[in-house]
Amino acid sequence: MSIATTLEDCLRKKGSEYDVVQHRHTHNSAETAEAAHIPGDRLAKTVLLEDERGYVAAVLPATHRLQLAKLWAQTGRRLVLARETDLPALFKDCDVGAIPPVCAAYGLPTYVDQSLAGQADVYFEAGDHEALIHMRTQQFMDLMEQAETARFSRRRPAYRH
Repeated sequence: MSIATTLEDCLRKKGSEYDVVQHRHTHNSAETAEAAHIPGDRLAKTVLLEDERGYVAAVLPATHRLQLAKLWAQTGRRLVLARETDLPALFKDCDVGAIPPVCAAYGLPTYVDQSLAGQADVYFEAGDHEALIHMRTQQFMDLMEQAETARFSRRRPAYRH
């Protein structure tokens, strides 16, 4: 599959400059960082959350853990992890577990952890488990302009990459 159609349209409309990084098939963000030979701090992972009002996406570094209480305070919502069975209906052009961070393109409110803005560059899922998009951080933040930036994660102490 490589790049999801919705993501590709979004990248084109924004005039984004990026590279596609191919890697072996992986099952989680730690594996992806290792397979692609990139620092986990620069790999943006997307976590889908929900409540009675609907879905929300949280984007944070692969080396970090989501702090739900901080996101609750930021959003005023009692969000919980969404069921994986809901993902195919929301992200029709993506493999389950390979959600790109530009969830606004899929009609979802999105929050980006501030720690990503401090990186030199950012990598993220292209829509499958074998390709990443790589771009300069400023390009990434421009792409995520509809997302709200906040601090809602902290680095895992024993993360390996």
